[in-house]
Amino acid sequence: MLWADIAGIYRRICEHPFITGLTDGSLGHDRFRYYIAQDAHYLRAYARALAGCAAKAPVEAELTMFAEHAGIALGAERELHTGLLAELGMDTAQAAALPITPTTQAYASHLVAVTASGCYAEAVAAVLPCYWIYARVGEHLQRHGSPVPLFQRWIDTYAGEDFQAVVDAVLAVTDGIGAQASPATGELMRRHFHTSARYEWMFFDAAYRTEDWPV
Repeated sequence: MLWADIAGIYRRICEHPFITGLTDGSLGHDRFRYYIAQDAHYLRAYARALAGCAAKAPVEAELTMFAEHAGIALGAERELHTGLLAELGMDTAQAAALPITPTTQAYASHLVAVTASGCYAEAVAAVLPCYWIYARVGEHLQRHGSPVPLFQRWIDTYAGEDFQAVVDAVLAVTDGIGAQASPATGELMRRHFHTSARYEWMFFDAAYRTEDWPV
């Protein structure tokens, strides 16, 4: 049910010129550098959101899983960013010094707010699109490939079996939560999931437009 709610959003992500520019090689390195720098800001907030899921988890296995994922968001993906930024003529300190732009700030605030104030089911639903959409986008991009080695390295990360295993584990937890959720909680889950999915499209779009604060 959750994926059906965002099928149109996912289609628009795959059709977005940021994504098609990865596969045909037309995406400017300035736009990709913008994306990586903002993603570094986003991942710090995402790690906090995942830690929030861990804090609310009712069983130890799920607490451990989300705590580990928070560490991965700050560790393994930072390592990926470091390598990509170096090839783009920027280091992590320079990227960290760049201001957080509007869409990044809005998406981060949404995740932190829901995971802080909502129940466990709401928290998991809010963080799920970042897992699930990236896995599906990774599969989509891998089918097409990229003529640009830099872009292909990024694609390989999200199309790989290791990342898919992480996503499958979170989907299994979500299925269990959904099976026990009341209608009211289920509706909140759908709302937060849909909002986060919208922000996923907006994040790619902001990078393509190199969005900045208007004032």
